[in-house]
Amino acid sequence: MKLLFVADPLESFKTYKDSTFAMMREAASRGHTLMACGPQDLRWQRGEPVTAFVRDIHLSGDPKDWFRAEQAAPNGCAQPLNGVDGVLMRKDPPFDSEYFYATHLLGQAEREGARVFNSPQALRDHPEKLAILEFPQFIGPTLVTRDAAAVKRFHAEHHDIILKPLDGMGGMGIFRVGPDGMNLGSITETLNRDGAQTLMVQKYLPEIAQGDKRVLLIGGQPVPFALARIPQGSEIRGNLAAGGKGVAQPLSARDREIAQALGPVLAARGLLLVGLDIIGNCLTEINVTSPTGFAEITQQTGFDVARMFIDALERALA
Repeated sequence: MKLLFVADPLESFKTYKDSTFAMMREAASRGHTLMACGPQDLRWQRGEPVTAFVRDIHLSGDPKDWFRAEQAAPNGCAQPLNGVDGVLMRKDPPFDSEYFYATHLLGQAEREGARVFNSPQALRDHPEKLAILEFPQFIGPTLVTRDAAAVKRFHAEHHDIILKPLDGMGGMGIFRVGPDGMNLGSITETLNRDGAQTLMVQKYLPEIAQGDKRVLLIGGQPVPFALARIPQGSEIRGNLAAGGKGVAQPLSARDREIAQALGPVLAARGLLLVGLDIIGNCLTEINVTSPTGFAEITQQTGFDVARMFIDALERALA
């Protein structure tokens, strides 16, 4: 099969932990052809299908100089997306305007016969923080608002809270306000821009000390191990990008309950790969853009996450 990865610049990959690289390596080991481009390489013109200027990728086996690339069409012609077997959208967040536009181009490619994972429509329909609102039975006390007075009332009720922007990633912009309410007004003004921007407020979950667990769903089925991102020092954030320590561990009964409830629903919407974030017993995010954790789980447990993913991809493309 020919597989096209729409991703960040390959030169930026840290192959020892990059999940997209793990996917590529497993696919290449099965004889699949690898191609890559960035969202900026997508193009549509009336009378033509969606195309991209792509590179053919050959893995070298060297962890640093890890690939060789050549233009797939040296004559300057672009690759129609409906001419490859599968397109994998693996561009990292943020989900900004350009990401949004890329999903529309990929959606047009789908209408022309391309197979895209995750589904562009599903990417738009599942903003990673707000997607949990569909599953209130699994989440803790949560408020989504622009209203500073509503935030104060929520704090008065729950005493210890977390505030975060809806478009943050990697733990960016997350604040904790304890029972004393110190700086609540200033933090709210910073995040909601004096009422111009919506934010999310949640009750603080002390179980974060045991880790913010990433549970991967592949083809609707949970990977049997979670990656617990454990805050270090005085940090409240477990995100690996914020210095958290990743520890793989078997799914708890509650992790599995949440995963088995959401997995079939999300898979039916075209979400081949999903990353659930769970603190204690509460679902906190549903990550669909470019979920990670393959390398850490595989290295620590021996369970080959990339193999499970490529198995699911091959079934979806059969």
